[in-house]
Amino acid sequence: MGQTMSDGRTDVVYLDYNATAPLRPEALEATLGALHCVGNASSVHHLGRDAASRVDTARRQLAELLTCTPGEIIFTSGATEANNLALRAAHARGGVFVTTAVEHPAVLEAAQAITMETPGSLVVLPVDKDGVVGLESLDEALRHHDVGVVSAMIANNETGVLTDLGPIVKAAHEAGALVHTDATQYVGRLHLDLNEVDVDLLSLSAHKFGGPQGVGALFVRRGVPLPHRPLLIGGGQERGWRAGTLNVAGIAGLGAAAQAARLQLKHEAARTTTLRDSLEQELISNVPGCWINGAPVPRLPGVTSVTFPGVPADAVLAAMPEVAASDGSACSSGAPSPSHVLIAMGRSREDADSTVRFSLGYATTECDIDRAVDATVRAVTYVRSVMAGPAKP
Repeated sequence: MGQTMSDGRTDVVYLDYNATAPLRPEALEATLGALHCVGNASSVHHLGRDAASRVDTARRQLAELLTCTPGEIIFTSGATEANNLALRAAHARGGVFVTTAVEHPAVLEAAQAITMETPGSLVVLPVDKDGVVGLESLDEALRHHDVGVVSAMIANNETGVLTDLGPIVKAAHEAGALVHTDATQYVGRLHLDLNEVDVDLLSLSAHKFGGPQGVGALFVRRGVPLPHRPLLIGGGQERGWRAGTLNVAGIAGLGAAAQAARLQLKHEAARTTTLRDSLEQELISNVPGCWINGAPVPRLPGVTSVTFPGVPADAVLAAMPEVAASDGSACSSGAPSPSHVLIAMGRSREDADSTVRFSLGYATTECDIDRAVDATVRAVTYVRSVMAGPAKP
């Protein structure tokens, strides 16, 4: 889908859905409608009740997408807040904190901060060359430590590699530990039934599946023994978990996006997988030496991490301004260090710095893929020629 730029042009192919998805029309309509709502959702007058009704509707819509109950959902400002809220509460029970080497910084850095005062209380599990967490390393951690919480993302934000949470949850629960998952990239893209995936805590952001930025949610399974550890102290909103006046407009947009994603889930997943596979096949056929990270294992539909060895990703992106893609996580773009995800998968720093992430979504078209392939091939060819220098006479 061509995206409109500030000067009115619509010639940019947007393939950066993992950073943020375009706002779905349904979410835009719900958000704008709620912006006309004057009341505070905590007020008892009819304007407040109108606002509260919009929040209740969104809570139900999100619960239907997750297959949980509305009462298990806490609205936040996004997945980063939800991650911090969940992990602080879970770690307050005591025990060692276990996570993986490929988590988003919102989990890894939160884990490091939470365990800073208790050296040795953080265990980071390695992954194999495809980015998959080995159950052997988890079993070893559970045998040698009194583990309080295990946090493992269900879908990686850079490679799209999926984690089979079933065995992880089973092993952790048998050891008496809680399980949290950062599902930011998974929710709204693949079916998720929280009656089957027995995690205790789950974090998400609306803008990854077509809702507005600045709003998300935390799922807390009913009956899980967790102390309230609010990050924000104040009123008793969200059952004491999250103080502050509710973002009614953002929450309404989240709910509408959740409903739209649920109704189109199977179709969108199948279509974006086909488009991604086409993108990968064309790049491999037309760009000598490139490879796909995590290709042999299950991945999210519409996400591909492509390494163009010896060609800096930032130079490739600069050479194709008509394509919006990424050289890694949006949260770390521009950072001097290479992707910690690719390094954990055994890639060299040079290869990590030569990797571009393309992420597709609900509005991506075949034409977008054709244009992206042409632009990428030209960009890589151009950068390679510049790096090679002028031809010798």
